[in-house]
Amino acid sequence: MSSRSSENNSPHLSAQIRHLFSIVHQAAHQIDQPVFVIGGFVRDLLLDRPCKDLDFVTKGSGIRLAEEVAKKLGTKQISVFKNFGTAMIKHDDYELEFVGARKESYQRDSRKPIVEDGTLEDDQQRRDFTINALAIDLYQDDFDQIVDPFQGLQDLEAKIIRTPLDPDITFSDDPLRMLRAIRFACQLGFRIEEESYQAITRNAHRIDIISKERIIDEMNKMILSPHPSLGFKLMFNTKLLHRIFPEMVDLQGVEIKNGKGHKDNFYHTLEVLDNISKHTDDLWLRWAAIMHDIAKPATKRFHPKAGWTFHGHEDRGARMVPKIFKRLKLPLDAKMKYVQKLVALHLRPIALTKEEITDSALRRLIVDAGDDLEDLLTLCRADITSKNPEKVKRYLARFDIVEQKLKDVEERDKLRNWQPPITGQMIMEAFDLPPSKKVGEIKQVIREAILDGKVENDLDKAKAYMLELGKKMGL
Repeated sequence: MSSRSSENNSPHLSAQIRHLFSIVHQAAHQIDQPVFVIGGFVRDLLLDRPCKDLDFVTKGSGIRLAEEVAKKLGTKQISVFKNFGTAMIKHDDYELEFVGARKESYQRDSRKPIVEDGTLEDDQQRRDFTINALAIDLYQDDFDQIVDPFQGLQDLEAKIIRTPLDPDITFSDDPLRMLRAIRFACQLGFRIEEESYQAITRNAHRIDIISKERIIDEMNKMILSPHPSLGFKLMFNTKLLHRIFPEMVDLQGVEIKNGKGHKDNFYHTLEVLDNISKHTDDLWLRWAAIMHDIAKPATKRFHPKAGWTFHGHEDRGARMVPKIFKRLKLPLDAKMKYVQKLVALHLRPIALTKEEITDSALRRLIVDAGDDLEDLLTLCRADITSKNPEKVKRYLARFDIVEQKLKDVEERDKLRNWQPPITGQMIMEAFDLPPSKKVGEIKQVIREAILDGKVENDLDKAKAYMLELGKKMGL
């Protein structure tokens, strides 16, 4: 088996990359160390995808070669990691990482390998997939030779994800590679080769030894791919999702009782996720799509006349968000609060399409959603799904009306991020009250009166209403 590519597979190099390669080539000859650029950069170069991270493998000291390259580039932006035998140089927009060729072995209960010096072939064998084991020889005078011992070029052409060695060993050694296989399938639109796919199913339990931080990093990359539903279907079918995110697995399935069924909320959620992904690259808005119906299994009830109901799933779902985020090691800051808010509000705009739209309901939605109103509306549009295209068309037409009315009311009443003009301090001073529940009640009544349109959103009008209210309460 030849490990060198033909000229037909010669990579097209930009002037900037050719210059970088020339610098590395000169440095390698200066210290007599063969060097190869390997992995994701080579793959993306051949796929014509942008990539700013270059990994160089050398037969010798990666640190020594990096220091020589840094001298020739005239840069002091070099980071040395002696414990790992690696060094990194930042140059323009690129990150160049240098390491000596290695071979790895694993212990059963850890994904951290025992590392020894090795050959280029050893280094290529330790790679996760054939398409990531491709290398370009930079020791030669021209840079058109691709070292390809595992038919990675063929797999790239056929759009296949395949492990270089026995997939059971590859995935058992480092179970994170199972999620990486699915992530690459999502990002590149490739399929996982059958034997590698079956090995993921067989080794799904091994994902338990991987840290939640590493898992969620791969999942977030899947979620940001063009068709994230593909990743969730692959995780579901291989049983990885059952171990990582059981609440989402619980959404799957249809129960029929007295001839009445409900939609499969797992596949509905994936449709919503793909829908929203056409309109936003915001990771947290995509997470809101994933979480919007998460409490439906917990709130599912059967009513003889109404059929299946999921009353309160938006409130229950909002309460589930912090627990799930904490377990998955997702941030518990404003990003979590944002997802929680959209889950809590996701039924409100849809409900307006089914009833007479009052200015009061519109005002309340504008105030409650605040700066996230547009994102909420994007989520709600994505949530309109049906196997009947005409039904979807009708719902979207009604939703257009709701959106227009929201714009009209907001323009007229200027309610975005609105706070009632009357503060608790004003109420306490007006009626000589200490901080108490009564102060909160008065403030709430004033707020509701303004939102209902009984009182104008004006300080003087609101003050007059407050004093009138105080008289009625005997204050």
